Order: sequence, then C-alpha cells, then structure tokens
Amino acid sequence: MSKIQTMSSPGTVSNDSAIVHPAGFYIIGFQTFPFVSVYFVFLALVYVVTVLFNCLLIYVIAFNRCLHTPKYLAVVNLAVIDVILNSCTIPSMMKMFLVKDNFIPFNLCLVQMFFYYAFGTLESYALAILAYDRLIAICFPLRQNSINTLQHMSCIVGVTWSIALGIITFATAIMTRLSFCRSVTVFSYFCDYAPVFRLACNDYTMQWSVASFLTMLLLAGPFAFILLSYVSILATVFRMKSLDSRSKALGTCVEHIVLVAVFYIPLITIFTIGFYLRLIDADQRVLSLSLASCLPPCVNPIVIFVLTHRGKNIYGIKTLWSLYCTVHSPQSKFTLVVLYCAS
Repeated sequence: MSKIQTMSSPGTVSNDSAIVHPAGFYIIGFQTFPFVSVYFVFLALVYVVTVLFNCLLIYVIAFNRCLHTPKYLAVVNLAVIDVILNSCTIPSMMKMFLVKDNFIPFNLCLVQMFFYYAFGTLESYALAILAYDRLIAICFPLRQNSINTLQHMSCIVGVTWSIALGIITFATAIMTRLSFCRSVTVFSYFCDYAPVFRLACNDYTMQWSVASFLTMLLLAGPFAFILLSYVSILATVFRMKSLDSRSKALGTCVEHIVLVAVFYIPLITIFTIGFYLRLIDADQRVLSLSLASCLPPCVNPIVIFVLTHRGKNIYGIKTLWSLYCTVHSPQSKFTLVVLYCAS
C-alpha cells in the first residue's frame, strides 16, 4: 500500500511508492495582471448581482403557487446552481486581493475544485433541461401536461445532480493519488484541475484522460442535446401554417437561446483560440476563463427577468406591485391574487 505523506514545502521524493501531498498551493493567476484592482471591484459587483437577482428569482417562484410548474422548477434549479457556482470562486479571489494571501490548503483546494466543476457541469445540464422543456412544449403541445409533469421534471433534475456530483467526486478523488514534490504554484484563478495535475511529479495520465473524457461528456453532451432539440423545434415550427403561431413558438425560445449563448459561446471561443489557434497568452487565458465562468450566473437572472417581462410581465411582479399600492381591503386582496395568477 502506498504511503501518503504531507509536506510544507516542495521537495524530492526518492521512493516511487510514496504519495506526497503539499500543505497547499499558491494561486498566481492575477499577479502580473494590470489594473487588477479594477477587475476585482468588477468581480465584487458581479457577485452581489448574482446573489441578489438569483435569490429574488428563487423567492418569486417559490412563494407563488401559480409558478409551480415544470418550467419554473428548471429555472429555480438554474438559479441555485448560479449562486453556488460563483460562490465557489469569487469569494476566494476577493480574499486573495484584499488579504494579499494566495495560499490555499491542499484539502480546501480539492473542495473548491469539486464544487466548481460539479456546478459548472450542472449549469450545462440545467440549460439542457430548459431545452427539453421547450422541446416538449412546442413539439408535443397536446401531451405537454402529461409528459412534462412536475414530478417528472423533479426526477430529471435529481438524476442530473446525481450524475454530475458522482462523476466529479471520482475525478476529484483520483487527484489524491498524485505526488507533488516540485512546484506548488497554480497559474489560474482557482484550484483548476489541469493546472494542478500538471504539477505532479508522478504519472498523471489517468487524470488527463478523465479530464478529456469529462469535457466531452459533461459539456459537449448537453450542448449536442440542445442543438438537436432546436433542430426538432425548428422542424415543428416550419410545419405550422400560421405565421403568428410560428412567431409565438419561436418567441418562447428567445430567453433560452440567450442563456445558451451566454454560457457556451465564450467557452467555445476561448477553447478554439487557446488550444487550436494558439493566439492567447497565459494572462489573457486566465482573464477570459474567469469572465466566462463568472458572468453567466450574473447575467442569467437578468436575461430571464427582462425577456419574460416582454411576454409575462416579469412573472407578474409589476402587476403585483401596482395593485398592492392601491388595494388594501380583504376583498381586494383576493382579487389581487386572482389577477396576479392570470398575469
């Protein structure tokens, strides 16, 4: 059995059977970045908006029975994931900036790695779930209420969480089989999977293979499902005889298309430029990846509120507020609830 050791500083391992874990890692992604203070102020604003708007979205849906439908269960799922995803990285980045402490203990590094990749995966699954909701609503309108029930959507959400958490648990656990006997500086904005395993002084073929496979399974898989869903949706829409029906059907997809674009386009662009064209340096890569990671959870609730406002009056919030300001009697409060549910 391998002997597991810990060390407080990089060293050399003479025994190949020993697994040496450092006390921690130093995150150095932004040390050479110009105007870093401006960027961290921006990140603080992003985090505040992320938490406030997503919590508002969850509150509005949770406390209004009119919105207890499969679609809005999927929206709540996305909002919860968004809050946790940005909470994985932005607070630790702010700590590095404010306290000037870029050291993260080894176990905490693995915890951050797990939560970041688990909820990054769940973000892509959540977008695929919303695509499924649109697919059923447009392609099977007469059977929508029997196919896409609240219980069915709850099962889908539960299965995606189980798959993502289970797979990322395995991917994180195998990192403990690596020895770190040389550098412990991670050039990223958090404990990133690939930059960490590349620091190992023993073979990391398994970790590299798992990272490559999971990228295809957990990101490309949901994206392919979303594309196929919209192929089916477009085929159904173009079979509609009424132009008004076509525009209404496509109009219900605008919100989701924007969410998908906000999440996937930056990732695809960075991957293409960085890995194939080699036109991006290390600093630009760290900045681009941090923005691609932190902005979607901030933008998602704003997109949902703004685009839903065009069709559904922001879940009735405007109607609710205007009626609340003028109505005070018990009979009027009953009317308020009825009007809100109809809005």
